[in-house]
Amino acid sequence: MTDTTPDAVGPQGHQNDRMVILASSVGTVIEWYDFYLYGSLAAIITAQFFSGVNETTGYIFALMAFAAGFAVRPFGALVFGRLGDLWGRKNTFLVTMALMGLSTFVVGLLPSYAAIGVAAPVILILMRLIQGLALGGEYGGAATYVAEHAPPGKRGLYTSFIQITATAGLLLSLVVILGVRTWLGEEAFTDWGWRIPFLVSILLLGVSLWIRLKLAESPAFQRMKAEGKGSTTPLKDSFAKWPNLKLVLIALFGLVAGQAVVWYTGQFYALFFLEKTLKVEAALANTLIAIALILATPFFVFWGWLSDKVGRKPIILAGCLLAALSYQPLFHALSSAANPQLAAASREAPVVVHADPADCSVQFDPVGRTVFNRSCDLIKTHLSRAGISYDTVDLPAGSVAEVHIGERVVESFRGETMDRAAFAEARTAWDAGLGAALAEAGYPASADSAQVNRPVVVGILFVLVLFVTMVYGPIAAALVEMFPTRVRYTSMSLPYHIGNGWFGGFLPTTAFAIVAATGNVYAGLWYPIAVALLTFVVGLFLVKDRRDVDLMD
Repeated sequence: MTDTTPDAVGPQGHQNDRMVILASSVGTVIEWYDFYLYGSLAAIITAQFFSGVNETTGYIFALMAFAAGFAVRPFGALVFGRLGDLWGRKNTFLVTMALMGLSTFVVGLLPSYAAIGVAAPVILILMRLIQGLALGGEYGGAATYVAEHAPPGKRGLYTSFIQITATAGLLLSLVVILGVRTWLGEEAFTDWGWRIPFLVSILLLGVSLWIRLKLAESPAFQRMKAEGKGSTTPLKDSFAKWPNLKLVLIALFGLVAGQAVVWYTGQFYALFFLEKTLKVEAALANTLIAIALILATPFFVFWGWLSDKVGRKPIILAGCLLAALSYQPLFHALSSAANPQLAAASREAPVVVHADPADCSVQFDPVGRTVFNRSCDLIKTHLSRAGISYDTVDLPAGSVAEVHIGERVVESFRGETMDRAAFAEARTAWDAGLGAALAEAGYPASADSAQVNRPVVVGILFVLVLFVTMVYGPIAAALVEMFPTRVRYTSMSLPYHIGNGWFGGFLPTTAFAIVAATGNVYAGLWYPIAVALLTFVVGLFLVKDRRDVDLMD
């Protein structure tokens, strides 16, 4: 039997330190792998589970289901954070891991929309909610556990290995997907092979549980319990008492919100942008971002190590500021490198929609029953689906919309005056005509893989992920150090998961909706830019660096 008394786990040897980091990190990598499989397969998920609605709505729904897992993460932080402060760090993240692995496995078995109708997306979203609850309890436990084992002056270094796990989990999901995709071929993978990465999670779950069962409880938690200093009401002590609640709010707006949007812009929105907007072939897009992740991952440890020397605050805030200032030029450069034909066409033959504003709708249909048949809607639906930016010019009321492609003009038509059969026939012909006009102006239907400037794309993606490493590498240590041991798990988990679950998790959905509403493929970037700047300002004036604080207090 493992000796779990405070004396046994207090002075750790280097081998034990490595075991703590390894066991905590492996388990967390697998949880992130499970969670991010969905995001890596968003396009296929759309076709499998949201095929009963139009394409734009289906993609927004798929992103919303992706975001559903993030929406409940703060609630998971409350539930499991409380258990972690009452019951222990180790036992709590064993439970969260089991929930995560089983819900991921179920997604791999779930029939599609074509097989069971609306029950398919309902069950899918339910599994995502369970995943979100589990992840809400996992991260705080792992970060707190490792930090409480770290020797003085090395908390940033030790916890940086936990910070690697989110990117490593994403990378693992991409590698598994690419491997299965290559093995089966694109047609079989799209049809049924996409399920294999989800089903594999049950094996990873078994390995991770076995590893984590070998761990003892953290020394700080054991000492707190032995001295009778634990909180019996961690939720009340964390959020109903102003001194601690103030720290929670500062942590959220002065550190985590900016970290979250930088993380999801650099790793997930960049992937969505490559696939959905720039029309880069999925396997190539995944390969390019996987290379960038591999190249940048060591910098999580570098920034964690450096934060032990210069503090967490300056590194995190510098990452937020650099990201906010460079996102627009970087994504414009990404367009030119990944789809030079599209970038050239946008410059030489810009698209302008001339329409009566009253004739234009928001391209979102929650129940899949709206037919976008007005003249403006027809144009915007086509352009949104093609990933083409456009400007708008108002026409007098009652005017039929038209799209200007450089010098070319394509007039739309009033589909609302037709019956469904006539409208469907007219739209097919009109879509073909607009597609031909766009092609004639140089707009490609998809990116030519041979023309993708791979080194430049990888370089841009590397810079985006480098910002991620700056804000994310030191964040665990910074949050752990802000709160006392008796409420640490609860107090740090909530701001972390509100920031990453809401500010970050809803970023792809929010950005894509902004793009669909404005017609500007770069407009969605203003959301992460604004949040990153907010964090920079709040953090600059309100966050105090506490890298030398004693975690036993």
